[in-house]
Amino acid sequence: MRGWRRLRESTLPIIQIVVAATAAYAVAHYALGHEIPLLAATVTVSSLGLVRDARPRRVLETVIGMLVGIIIAEALLWVGGTGWWQLALALGLTLAVARFLSAQSSFAIAAAIQSLIVMIMPASAPFLRVIDGSVGAIAALLATALIPRSPLRSVTRDAHALFQDFSIAGATVAQALHRGDRLRAERGLDRARGLQSRVDAWRGAIESGSAIARISPFLRRQRHELAGQDRIAQNMDLATRNLRVIARRVVYLCDDGTARPTGADVLGELISAAALIDQSLDDIAIEPVARESLGAVARRLDPAVIAAGESLGAQNLFAAMRPLAVDLLTAAGVPAAQARASIPRI
Repeated sequence: MRGWRRLRESTLPIIQIVVAATAAYAVAHYALGHEIPLLAATVTVSSLGLVRDARPRRVLETVIGMLVGIIIAEALLWVGGTGWWQLALALGLTLAVARFLSAQSSFAIAAAIQSLIVMIMPASAPFLRVIDGSVGAIAALLATALIPRSPLRSVTRDAHALFQDFSIAGATVAQALHRGDRLRAERGLDRARGLQSRVDAWRGAIESGSAIARISPFLRRQRHELAGQDRIAQNMDLATRNLRVIARRVVYLCDDGTARPTGADVLGELISAAALIDQSLDDIAIEPVARESLGAVARRLDPAVIAAGESLGAQNLFAAMRPLAVDLLTAAGVPAAQARASIPRI
């Protein structure tokens, strides 16, 4: 099943690579008359790759790295000829220059591989492979714009993964409150701490997808949806941080083993409303429902009222839920000022 899923997710990248590499080879071989345009194809394949992050900037950086390796090797080959020491000199110089130009280790490795190909494979004319590499670079950049990898599906998949883990972490903390269970509260805190990697993956996918959509004429309609997810992701980043604050307070509160069903119910309502935001990513008509559900909870978050007669620690717990409610309201599309105004003044 995993193999089929990987294949399904890689179908468009495979098509993109095949079309671009074949086009680069055809141009170099048939249009320019190069007998063995190896680098035209390899530069294209290496630049695009099967990685999810196929933003134009990343492709361009990889292309530049490979061209640096080709140019250095061609220059040394022209001056010093072939041999073991020439190969070692070309490889060392390429790695040194590449590390100076870029902090990315992949940049240096891409340059080194192309340098080795130039030094080992014979060529009929000097600097012919620079032209081939340039053809491959242009083909890769054109493919990024003209045969784009639709980013919205993978971005939404990352969003659903975050919301699912957010729901599990929040539900675990709520159950700990309901039972006065410190061990369960600690598990909820651990889960909440693990949410940051999900947030980073989602925001990285949005950044990559937005970069592709900006240059591709075929992805104009996705720009608005990606911008909307960016807004949600920024606020969910804050929401996950506030959930960690709440989880830490719950761990402390559960030391006495006392059940706090009111706090559990309120937190559970916030988590359930967050799940509606998740559903709205696939059906925008659900977003008003999420706003209404969150607003109903937010209007009750006055610690002096909802936790009347309880300990200061319990009141502080409800106070900690207030920023979480504001972040979720903003994620659901409520303006920040209006979201803050919906919380009762203390």
